[in-house]
Amino acid sequence: MSTRTDDDRGGVRIPPAALRGVPVDIPALAQLVVRTVEIDDPGPLLDLAPDPSAHAWVRNGEGLVAWGEALRIGTAGAGRFIEAEHAWRDVVRHAVVRDEVRRRGTGLVALGSFAFSDDSPAGGALVVPSVLVGQRDGRCWLTRVTTGRELPGSMEPLRPRPAPDPVDVVFVDGALPGPAWESVIATAVSRIETGEVDKVVLARDLIARAAEPVDPRAVLRRLAERYPTTWTFAVDGLLGATPEMLARTEGGLVASRVLAGTIRRSGNDERDLALAASLTRSGKDLVEHQFAVRSVADSLRPLCSGMNVPEGPYVLHLANVMHLATDVTGVLADSVSSLAIAAALHPSAAVGGTPTKVAQAVITEIEGMDRDRYAGPVGWLDASGDGEWAIALRCGRVSEDRREVRLFAGCGIVAGSDPEAELAESAAKFVPMRDALTG
Repeated sequence: MSTRTDDDRGGVRIPPAALRGVPVDIPALAQLVVRTVEIDDPGPLLDLAPDPSAHAWVRNGEGLVAWGEALRIGTAGAGRFIEAEHAWRDVVRHAVVRDEVRRRGTGLVALGSFAFSDDSPAGGALVVPSVLVGQRDGRCWLTRVTTGRELPGSMEPLRPRPAPDPVDVVFVDGALPGPAWESVIATAVSRIETGEVDKVVLARDLIARAAEPVDPRAVLRRLAERYPTTWTFAVDGLLGATPEMLARTEGGLVASRVLAGTIRRSGNDERDLALAASLTRSGKDLVEHQFAVRSVADSLRPLCSGMNVPEGPYVLHLANVMHLATDVTGVLADSVSSLAIAAALHPSAAVGGTPTKVAQAVITEIEGMDRDRYAGPVGWLDASGDGEWAIALRCGRVSEDRREVRLFAGCGIVAGSDPEAELAESAAKFVPMRDALTG
């Protein structure tokens, strides 16, 4: 039994109801035909997408940009990751692939994003684009995907497509205004001080409203220019620039970057060095960071035959803030996909808290909003299962009419957290998206 729906562009959608408890019969839905060829450098990746629905995954000018939908796997609920994983395996098993480049990210590739919470209506999706352009280590490629019912598209070089800047953007409070959110922080601190929970990560939202529909391509371009060392992404209406890699796999190796502990930059290099030194001595920030590292290491350990967990963090300098950072690496014990690893790591203490279940219960009780896909995994995987999944931070979700973008920011709350300082930190984390929307 299978369920099939075609979208307006000829792509095939596998909805959540078709996955739950029912074997997914991919050949009855669509057999994907994939071709990848090497191309000359087409120019900046983010300039290539022909329309606002583009997907992107770019860091330091390299990565992937894609558009169109050959196939979509929609998932929801607590089983959203395993459903997507099983459906993806069936898609891969039956696809016809001609890959003339044979590099990481060539051939059959899906981009995806998933809700933070099991209960969120935002669910999750894996999208196989109709066209994908990739660039890495000096080599560029073009992939086209059809459903077996269409003639292959042109494999000719691409021409850049301009995107208009956002117009007359204003910002309004989301679920809670600042003072109310400070009260939520104070409540969390009191719950921590009673010993109920060690750490809780609390998020808030901000609504950006524009006079004309926002073109995400313009926002992505600005984010990539200003934060080149982050992963600039756009997947299924979620876009942003995140500094935190949840799981990167290649050739049996896995890496995860943990960020927890933040201080705002001053704009003065000498002053910023002093602030970075103070961050490394901050008891509150070091405790918060230790919780996050332990959470990732404990989740990775059962999947690895060997691991390296550095003894202490380093300071990651971004344009607007600095973070305590630790890169955890490991050798995978068995064949496991990057999506499965991301699912095992989510939610880490960096975005949820610790103990995990208690912290999540506190979040549900006091945060006062649905996080949508904020702080959930976002990234891509290929037919081998290798890929990159980051935590969706410094991001926003674009409304269907593209006149609103819902921005998100979160802060780790531990014993001694000051509500006013946490509100200021959240404001700093809104800056990348605010500036990208206003110029």
